[in-house]
Amino acid sequence: MKINSFEDLQVWKDSRILVKSIYQLTADGKFNKDFGLREQIQRASVSIMNNIAEGFERNNNKDYIKFLGYSKGSAGEVRSMLYVATDLGYVSDESFNSLHQLSVNIITQISNFIKYLKTVSLKK
Repeated sequence: MKINSFEDLQVWKDSRILVKSIYQLTADGKFNKDFGLREQIQRASVSIMNNIAEGFERNNNKDYIKFLGYSKGSAGEVRSMLYVATDLGYVSDESFNSLHQLSVNIITQISNFIKYLKTVSLKK
């Protein structure tokens, strides 16, 4: 399958799902009232998908790998903040497990994509 836009990338689609889930999670209850944590986890989740998109539009592997690294870091940040939210009682175990697994999946996809880009030219 030829990738014509960042919207074709499964990792971007999964990141979009994560953003929506984070926004839904932070919309209610105690999490909604913790402005610092709420805004930080929201920004970090959005950063994942935005850096995938921005790197794609750079049209060269070196820049794309750099932006994918930023995305991977942001996914790790989201994962870490999920622990904080769980420890504070903002997130159920079920929500934590689901979002944690999605974050790990995104990180794995990004890592594999970086490995791939290091071996081939980006074809659009």
